[in-house]
Amino acid sequence: QVQLTESGGGLVQAGGSLRLSCAASGRTFSSYVMGWFRQAPGKEREFVAAISSRGVLTYYVDSVKGRFTISRDDAKNTVYLQMSSLKPEDTAIYYCAAAQAWSRSDSSYNYWGQGTQVTVSS
Repeated sequence: QVQLTESGGGLVQAGGSLRLSCAASGRTFSSYVMGWFRQAPGKEREFVAAISSRGVLTYYVDSVKGRFTISRDDAKNTVYLQMSSLKPEDTAIYYCAAAQAWSRSDSSYNYWGQGTQVTVSS
């Protein structure tokens, strides 16, 4: 069982930066693939980024490549999403999630946080 808690969301102007954090409970955090997803109002939840166990692999949706960076600190049981050059279209609730296998599909992720709101003003 893994419990996830996101933090770091907020209101930022376009072009600004935010760093989201996701703290996990459990002693097996390092073995999980960790992902970030987001859901904008009236839209379906979409994949944003993922990082493999031990941080060997990362993957990003095209719309955030070069602007967002996912990382993890297994000693702190925490995964991060550094977001830069933010755009109004990045506005969404951001969720972190844990999976036992590499995937970009939300159906593969077994554990989810409650989400944190990111709002980017123009």
